[in-house]
Amino acid sequence: MPSQAGLITSEAVNERQRRERSAPVPASTVMSSEENKAFVRRHFEEFVNQKNLDVADRNFAADYREHGSDAPPNSAPGPLGPKTYLAAAFKRYPDLRVVIEDIIAEGDKVAVRNRWQATDAQTGIAMEFSGIVIWRVSAGKLAERWAYLQTPHPIH
Repeated sequence: MPSQAGLITSEAVNERQRRERSAPVPASTVMSSEENKAFVRRHFEEFVNQKNLDVADRNFAADYREHGSDAPPNSAPGPLGPKTYLAAAFKRYPDLRVVIEDIIAEGDKVAVRNRWQATDAQTGIAMEFSGIVIWRVSAGKLAERWAYLQTPHPIH
């Protein structure tokens, strides 16, 4: 009977994949456009759809900057700004979800056309809005963001 010591279990593979996903990316790493797109997709899924605010510490650079029209004035730099902003959004819109409609990348930039839907907890009205977001990825982290979003409006 062959030894079980050399076999790799599915649990071990899953654990290795989990560690690789959460491992920091070395500062010297330059990601391809396809890797940047996958990173941004994963970021939206985890940070917004799964409401995991802790991924901000992994995904945002320490000197992350917001340039979008939706960015609150005097937003804290680095991960704290987006974490604070999204935590407030989750209170007002507890079922907030984003769908990526299009994603295009070139070099260190990733452009996303997305659609957001949520129910306003104060009014019970289902809302939606769309937008365009451009991310700059540096050393495996979100370094800058330019966002242009519609004003949320009721879903008809």
